[in-house]
Amino acid sequence: EKQVFQLRAHMYQARSLFAADSSGLSDPFARVFFISQSQCTEVLNETLCPTWDQLLVFDNVELYGEAHEMRDDPPIIVIEIYDQDTVGKADFMGRTFAKPVVKMSDEHYCPPRFPPQLEYYQIYRGNSTAGDLLAAFELLQIGPGGKSDLPPIDGPTDMDRGPILPVPLGIRPVLSKYRVEVIALGHEIPHPALDNQHTFASQDLPENELLHPPLNIRVVDCRAFGRYTLVGSHAVSSLRKFIYRPPDKKAQHWNMTG
Repeated sequence: EKQVFQLRAHMYQARSLFAADSSGLSDPFARVFFISQSQCTEVLNETLCPTWDQLLVFDNVELYGEAHEMRDDPPIIVIEIYDQDTVGKADFMGRTFAKPVVKMSDEHYCPPRFPPQLEYYQIYRGNSTAGDLLAAFELLQIGPGGKSDLPPIDGPTDMDRGPILPVPLGIRPVLSKYRVEVIALGHEIPHPALDNQHTFASQDLPENELLHPPLNIRVVDCRAFGRYTLVGSHAVSSLRKFIYRPPDKKAQHWNMTG
């Protein structure tokens, strides 16, 4: 018995990827395989924590079997991460697997199963771990009414990205503005050129601290003719203990007067 589906792969982010380039960074993209179809995210340059924020839609996916079997035991999705080389070659960085949440045409698209929540999937390179993928996958049956009966893709839209669809509202994390400040002392380096360097940057990060990417630090040697050589790198896996929250002035006022 043939069943027709649409697969939606919500590819939000990856973290702690393998450093494929001599710079200590990579130019990663993800390729998603399902049955006989595959699609790729865009390439993001020089990062180990790419935020693709991209929805990949696989239309007219034909599966054969009983409807209840499809719902309870759908086929596996394969996700591979690659580094895009400057000469057009793609180098394999790791692989992970996922099962989609399945909605049959006679089911309602509502909580607690829908919309699906982002999850972390462990990426493997051979027998070694090689980062995590933050994504969600849903397999939606196309009923007699066709694709018009599928749940709508709920924005947001980004005209600057052209045909690339972002992860819809309700699935993508809620973001807040953070200011990241770093003071580099560098006293354990033989020639401490970093002495008392203070830098900062503003960044939109998820309100859910468990979804924060790690802070990757690279030390490079600046050589003649604009050349840079990687000295070493370090990843601060969690920024939770470094987060400063300004006191709530209203709560303070209430405690003083109440």
